[in-house]
Amino acid sequence: MRNIKYADLICETLDQELARDENIVMLGEDIGFDGGNFKCTVGLMEKYGDLRVKDTPISEQGFVGMGVGMALTGLRPVIELMFSDFLLVAADQVVNQMAKIRYMSGGQCNVPMTIRCPIGAGRSSAAQHSQSMQALVAHFPGMKVVVPSNAQEAAGLLKTAIRDDDPVVFFEHKMEYNKKFDVDDEIEPIPFGKARIAREGSDITIVATSSMVMKSEAAAEKLAKEGIDCEVIDLRTIVPMDTETIIESVKKTGKLIVVDEAHEVCGIGAEVAAAVADDVFYYLDAPIGRIGNPQTPLPFSPALEFPLIPSEEKVIAKVKTYFE
Repeated sequence: MRNIKYADLICETLDQELARDENIVMLGEDIGFDGGNFKCTVGLMEKYGDLRVKDTPISEQGFVGMGVGMALTGLRPVIELMFSDFLLVAADQVVNQMAKIRYMSGGQCNVPMTIRCPIGAGRSSAAQHSQSMQALVAHFPGMKVVVPSNAQEAAGLLKTAIRDDDPVVFFEHKMEYNKKFDVDDEIEPIPFGKARIAREGSDITIVATSSMVMKSEAAAEKLAKEGIDCEVIDLRTIVPMDTETIIESVKKTGKLIVVDEAHEVCGIGAEVAAAVADDVFYYLDAPIGRIGNPQTPLPFSPALEFPLIPSEEKVIAKVKTYFE
């Protein structure tokens, strides 16, 4: 085991993949000379040259579209967006081109392309730079959607994403980049579509995404001291979604809450709840609960921002309502 910053492990993983496959190229604003907005690509341009690690203009529609073209001609582009919010600037290239070409070509063309982008609030980045876009992207068929929970998960899932022959949108939580994590010396690719049981329990199931997994684990440890045994499931990928692991857990616990930092309306919590209700409704002892952002833009002021976003305290309070 070793202790390493999340951003440094992302950089190390990208380095390993660039060395493994000469068809991998990287595009993004400031990923070269500056090493990326969150310092996830430091030193890579110097090592691999500016033809494989390319600084781009401030034009997401342009360089995401260029990535689609590269993928169609045999390269494997990895594109970094400064914030997930900027997916909307390139929405046509992402939703109508990257995601649909394999289907519309009858499988004759594939788009082996990964888009990395940060999600989440907590930095006072205001309404246009703090969103969590995973549910929006997952709505459109043709893309795989990944939400790693910690550094080791991010490294293993990123290797799988880059090697996948389909387009992947890979969401990293910006509040984790500077945190240090204990990770294995060697990290293997993690298969998509298989959730991880982060903590076993018997009283209630908590399904969480991204950094909400760690918040849920911390909440579960405190709740255990009060006699409430929580099972925490790290969803890992939204598309494909491992509903089987969730359903088996709900059969055991009879209770379920979903924690996801995106807005609750039309969010991942609703999708998980629908899947469970379809299959194991009669195993439920209580209504399914959701914890997410309310339907309001995220404010700049920390005094307003932090009360809105999901937290360890909110998870504890929600779980307790099932045992009052």
